[in-house]
Amino acid sequence: MRTAYSVETVRAAERRLMARLPEGALMQRAAAGLAVACAQLLGRVYGSRVALLVGSGDNGGDALYAGARLARRGAAVTAVLLAPDRTHARGLAALLRAGGRTVSPDAAEEPVLRADLVLDGIVGIGGRGGLRPDAARLATLAGDSRGVVVAVDLPSGVEADTGEVRGAAVRADLAVTFGTHKPGLLIDPAREYAGSVRLVDIGLGAELPPEPELEALQHADVAALLPVPDAESDKYRRGVVGIAAGSGRYPGAAVLAVAGALRGGAGAVRYVGPAADAVIARFPEALVSERGPAKAGRVQAWVVGPGAGDDAATVAEVVTADVPVLIDADGLRLADPDAVRARTAPTLMTPHAGEAAALLGVPRAEVEAARLTSVRELARRYGATVLLKGSTTLVADSGGGAVRVNPTGTGWLATAGSGDVLSGLAGSLLAAGLPAFDAGSVGAYLHGLAGRLAADGAPVGAHDVAEAVRTAWRDVRD
Repeated sequence: MRTAYSVETVRAAERRLMARLPEGALMQRAAAGLAVACAQLLGRVYGSRVALLVGSGDNGGDALYAGARLARRGAAVTAVLLAPDRTHARGLAALLRAGGRTVSPDAAEEPVLRADLVLDGIVGIGGRGGLRPDAARLATLAGDSRGVVVAVDLPSGVEADTGEVRGAAVRADLAVTFGTHKPGLLIDPAREYAGSVRLVDIGLGAELPPEPELEALQHADVAALLPVPDAESDKYRRGVVGIAAGSGRYPGAAVLAVAGALRGGAGAVRYVGPAADAVIARFPEALVSERGPAKAGRVQAWVVGPGAGDDAATVAEVVTADVPVLIDADGLRLADPDAVRARTAPTLMTPHAGEAAALLGVPRAEVEAARLTSVRELARRYGATVLLKGSTTLVADSGGGAVRVNPTGTGWLATAGSGDVLSGLAGSLLAAGLPAFDAGSVGAYLHGLAGRLAADGAPVGAHDVAEAVRTAWRDVRD
């Protein structure tokens, strides 16, 4: 599992570690790892052109020391100093001793545009509120450079704790981060500015607390959570998920939610709603009923809302059930917030950014710009586990703690019905016994992986994603 920690936590850990190390040792560790990453990207260091964008903080020092190491290997290194009187003195001296040179921001255009590698050390992890004009100009030059752009710790202009980007920011091809990931490297919109991310071990691990701000599951973590039947299992022991979805206008939503549910590990799927004929025609193994959720038979979890139209009565009936409930799509609009908050059984809400904005009473752009803040606020306000869908899917628990970010998604999943498949899949995992936090996280992981496998670089339909869940499941288990 990958973990990410807040700026405050990282700085406290660094202070504890530095207290036991010789002065400057931690920065040298970081610079050494940074220089290795840069050298690997360059391939041939000798004769290459390297431009350093150097601010006044420790990131500027890291860049200067790394630049000195590259200069000693024959690179022509030019440092653009944004604040000459506040530049890291020892790092600058090391660069000059190694044969590097310095220029002012006014003279930055030629060395940056012609560089084979641009090293961004403008602002560190404490940067807030966007870049100042001189720094913003350098960020633009870096984007126009012919060379590869490497960010020190994280791209300048993105906010480490939230992933927000307030104005101009450096777009990196690689971010070399130290000690631990920072949330902004894993969450959009900042993630898009980071490119690939490489973690350099500087010995910080033992100083970090066990509870991170952010988690990203990996194959081994998901495999350990997947429900697997044993010799004594039957369809009821494996769990039965109820799907209350679809309408005369949107029968396909019901079909797709059932498709996701059938691939999600539960032993049986009960469907309730007006799309029974369409469901049974596509999936004869589904158990269908037109008598409403209360009379559909025993279930271990419900999914309600996909394609429900204006069927507020069914949504209200499901919300009062004493089993785990996943609320999606129209269900989010129709459910009584007080009834959701009053639930005692687990609740998993799965909005996209537009639905989350409506629930919070804010513009959609505000949710998209501050995804981490938004998902935490939704979970707190509704007393539910919330899965915020999008370019980076986030899962937050009502009790606080680490938020999970899903690393497997793909832009090809932005297609009609994809969310219905996810709802059925995660609902089936709920019925199979996973807690809401794990059901949402595992469902998002499998769904994202299935999307990648189904698309394989080309357009994909939601039904293709549902069919690929089995392949994704095997990939994780193997």
